[in-house]
Amino acid sequence: MTVSTEVQAAHVRRVEALRRSYDAVPAGHPVRLAKRTSNLFRPRAELATPGLDVAHLTHVLSVDPVVLTAEVEGMTTYEALVEATLAVGCMPLVVPQLRTITIGGAVTGLGIEASSFRNGLPHESVLEMDVLTGAGDLVTACPDGPNGDLFAAFPNSYGSLGYATRLVIQLERVHAYVRLRHVRLTELSGIPEAIHAIVTSREYEGEPVDFLDGVVFSGQEVYLTLGTWADSAPYTSDYSGQQVYYRSIQLRSEDYLTIRDYLWRWDTDWFWCSRAFGVQRPLVRRLWPDALKRSDVYWKIIRFENRHHWWARLQQRRGEPAQERVVQDVEIPIDRTADFLRWFLGTVPIDPIWLCPLVLRDTGGGARRWPLYPLEPGEVYVNVGFWSTAPILPSGQDGDVNRAIEAEVSRLGGHKSLYSDAYYDERTFWDLYGGDAYRAAKRVHDPEGRLPDLYSKAVRRR
Repeated sequence: MTVSTEVQAAHVRRVEALRRSYDAVPAGHPVRLAKRTSNLFRPRAELATPGLDVAHLTHVLSVDPVVLTAEVEGMTTYEALVEATLAVGCMPLVVPQLRTITIGGAVTGLGIEASSFRNGLPHESVLEMDVLTGAGDLVTACPDGPNGDLFAAFPNSYGSLGYATRLVIQLERVHAYVRLRHVRLTELSGIPEAIHAIVTSREYEGEPVDFLDGVVFSGQEVYLTLGTWADSAPYTSDYSGQQVYYRSIQLRSEDYLTIRDYLWRWDTDWFWCSRAFGVQRPLVRRLWPDALKRSDVYWKIIRFENRHHWWARLQQRRGEPAQERVVQDVEIPIDRTADFLRWFLGTVPIDPIWLCPLVLRDTGGGARRWPLYPLEPGEVYVNVGFWSTAPILPSGQDGDVNRAIEAEVSRLGGHKSLYSDAYYDERTFWDLYGGDAYRAAKRVHDPEGRLPDLYSKAVRRR
């Protein structure tokens, strides 16, 4: 299915508006997006000049259920993309867990979900993309064609090389339902063997596994959730209202969800983070409208707190210790995953913990390397996600826990996502995140440094 002339013309008008907003930024001033919302947890400096207006680049341009591709604008949310693709019986190869993550954001900032053990990361399903570079040029980047350097360096660049205005991505066909099996492990040491066996065979006890993630509640209570496509279901559960999905993992060994409810199973409670707002208390949950049980609503509360510090001041008056934000996703080689979890559970007072296996996608000719997030092709990694706060010790300072996590991840040969707080010194940072490849792409596509570089954005919060 090609893009209609009318749809294409409207897209061109929206891109031209974006280019005009670029031209409106005075020479010598940094260029940034003028976004009202974000799924990043690291704060950033306020804009002193007009930003790039991407507010209207939110359209699905076409979906081809035969060729299994979609053409989509960069600021389109996965919620909108999923609605368009499910309508014709398909979905993106990887759908990040939160509805308002954008396709452009997932590609430039990475994303992951329970299909990542077979489909890799979202950027690995991109066939081509149009990028407004830091130099103000609109270029098309392809894997092995024009601007291949930009295509390779774009993932994990967080908009520091340019912004995607249009992407062509691959899709896969869906079934109506997903059958879930929650398999309990009682020892951390059993995680690597169990995950590796499932990733290798793509089955468990003779039944296929199409989705795989897990939750660590304690060192003695770990669940792997195995999802299998199904064309029929004896019943379906609903976790968009009164029931809490992650609690069901502890209570039942089997479950059925529609494909739409499966894709957004984590969004209703922002995994388990809604408990910080009281949403998991029975009375509050009944009074809180289902339509407002969404990650973007909780985000608004977080942004209000970040600006006004109302809750922090209340806790201080109560005599509670100051808290450090510990919101991170890290990729650990599977053979070291149990080591990391033992260290984390013994060091950081945060639970539950999310697990999501990941293998770079191999389409037959070997997996591609991505220099700014250099995972090894063929290696099985486990994404470990933890999102909460930890008390700042009387003798310590804000950032101590995050620095300790960074050191442990590096010691174990892992990698840390950059959507949240980072504390690396500059030399270490560029050693970890493809400094040579990044600088080469920056010289070509943003020679005047109009966009803040990756270290400035990720660590210096500019």
